[in-house]
Amino acid sequence: MTKDWTKLAILSAGFLIGAATLVDAQTATTCAPREQIVERLAVKYGESRQSMGLGGNNSVVEVFASLETGTWTITVTTAAGVTCLVASGQAFEELAEALPPKGDDA
Repeated sequence: MTKDWTKLAILSAGFLIGAATLVDAQTATTCAPREQIVERLAVKYGESRQSMGLGGNNSVVEVFASLETGTWTITVTTAAGVTCLVASGQAFEELAEALPPKGDDA
């Protein structure tokens, strides 16, 4: 019985350490002047701006992506010109979906 509890305690500690590391990685953001971020996304990942919109506090939210490799990055730029990377990933697809008919719960 003690062996089972020991295994469970070690496994639980491993999960907690892994979760803490994941949270630290997710909350860390990379910010720099917009020109530097845009250049790095273009040179290193082949990404160009695919869409943009106005967010809260007059910030600009942009989606950069490479149609060749499928990588994508979402950035937020403040009114002061500082751009932060907020998300990135793979398997980008360009979509132009129509809205569902009115009254449809989909």
